[in-house]
Parts: sequence; C-alpha cells; structure tokens
Amino acid sequence: MSKIDRPTESATPGSAIALVFAAGFLFSCLDTSAKYLVGTGMAAPFIAWMRFAVHLVLVLFFLRTWRSHLAFRTTSLPMQVLRGGFLFGSTIFNFFALQTLQLAETVSIAFFAPMVTTALAGPLLGEWAGWRRWSAVLVGFVGVLIITRPGFGVFGIGYVFSLCSMLSYVFYVIMTRSMGARETAESLIFYSALTPVILMLPIVPQYASLPAELWHWTILLALGLFGGLGHYLLILAYRQATTHALAPYPYLQMVWMIAFGYFVFGQFPDGWTLAGAAVIVASGLYIVHREHRLRVRTRAAPNAENETLAKKL
Repeated sequence: MSKIDRPTESATPGSAIALVFAAGFLFSCLDTSAKYLVGTGMAAPFIAWMRFAVHLVLVLFFLRTWRSHLAFRTTSLPMQVLRGGFLFGSTIFNFFALQTLQLAETVSIAFFAPMVTTALAGPLLGEWAGWRRWSAVLVGFVGVLIITRPGFGVFGIGYVFSLCSMLSYVFYVIMTRSMGARETAESLIFYSALTPVILMLPIVPQYASLPAELWHWTILLALGLFGGLGHYLLILAYRQATTHALAPYPYLQMVWMIAFGYFVFGQFPDGWTLAGAAVIVASGLYIVHREHRLRVRTRAAPNAENETLAKKL
C-alpha cells in the first residue's frame, strides 16, 4: 500500500459520520412516531403500509421515473418481491414490538442483526467467518438473552416481534448483498418500496383507521419521509467512506432512542437492557475490528494460500 493510500484507508470524513448520525436520528424519529401512533390505537399494519406508500411517492419523485426506466428494470422480479417482503416484515414486526417494548429495547435487539448476518453469510453467500468472529456472534446472543431474559417472567410477545423484525432485516441485507451486483441501485430502491404497498393493499382497508387529529395525520405522513430521507443520508455517507469505516457509528442511534424514549414516553431502560445493549455493541465492534484485520491481511497476502489463511481469522 502506498503512503498516499493510507490516509484514505484510515481517515473517516467527519461529514460522513455526521450523515450516519443524522440518519440514526431520522430512524429514531420513525420508530418514535410509530410507537406514538400505535399508542393512540392505530393498527400497526396500516401504519407500516402508510410508511411505505409515502416512501414510494418520494422514490418516484426523486428517481424521476417518468424520464428514466432504470427503476423498473430487473433481472428477477420474484427476488425483488421477496427482498421487499423481508424489508416490510422488518418494519411491521418492529411496529408490533413497539406496542409493548421501549425504544431502547427494540433498537438493542436490532443491533444484533450484523452478527446474525455474519453467521448466515457463510451458508447463504459463501462468506464464512472465522472462530473469533463466531465467538463475537455468540457473545452478542448473550446480550440478547440479557435483555429478553427468557424464563424469568420477562420474555413476552414484544420480544418475539422484535426478534422477527431483526431476522427479517438480516435476510433483507443478505439478499441486497447477493443482488447488488446484477440489479441497478434504482430498482433495488424502487421495488423495496413498491412491494409492501402492493402486497398489503388487499388487506389495508380492514386495518385502516383515519387519524382523529391533524397532528396524527402529520406524524403518519412523516413516517415515509423519516425512512426515505434516512436511507438517502446513508447512501450519501457511504459515498464518502467505506462500509467498514462507518460500521461503528450506527450504534450512536442508541443515544437518540434513549432520549426519545425518556422525553416522549417517560421511559428509561433498566440496567438489564443497558447491560445487554453494551454486550451487543461490544461484540459488534469486535466484528468490525476483525473485518478490518481481514482486509489488511488479505491485501498483504502474497499468495492464495495466505489469503485463505487470512480469511479464517
């Protein structure tokens, strides 16, 4: 590696970090708004559908689909639909979980997603992890057990929904990684918004409930803006820095979630939740560290044998 390359590899632009932090703020606004709306008695399926309906309108506008057809081009429509279904599953399960769980609890379990992705990337994508990263996955699972505490009268349906949300997101990420090389970015964005809107359309009328107040309408319509703009900021961030360089910073979302949970709902996570979240974040940061070591050793490997050895780290 040349001396010129090293600063680019090691330095993370402050603007990219700020974009990730801002995206975490918007995602926290999304979850806080959804929790508030389900607390008013609005059905979670209708809230989730509205989130994607507004998101779809924004996608159609910003992609200018009336001028370009890149968003409609796909090599496999069934795979696009399945991927969109996983994203919707992640959203609606999370909204169901928010009916009974605190914001900090749901986001803590969501933070376990990168570790599950690491575990499943081997059999599904051929990207096998070494024993150290597998150990980090197991430690992260211990963090989830600390939060949910099954067998101690704490584990409830909310945790089931939250775990289903996390698993749905894992499969969404894996499919995104698998399809990214053969599908356009425009199509991935478009179909992930279109699929939930179409699939849920037949059953939406039975769950639809018009907000009683103008303020509730504002929150409901803002859901798609929070989600769509949050993902857009992440795209901008990853244009400025590598995925590895930015990997630790999404954990900063915990700050927003704790703050919103306290100031909006008067809830503060207990010691078990904070301890479990700390374990999950620590294991996630360790996996980030191992990924960095893997990249460094792979680049330095003089032959295929050493490269294979590096991948076992």
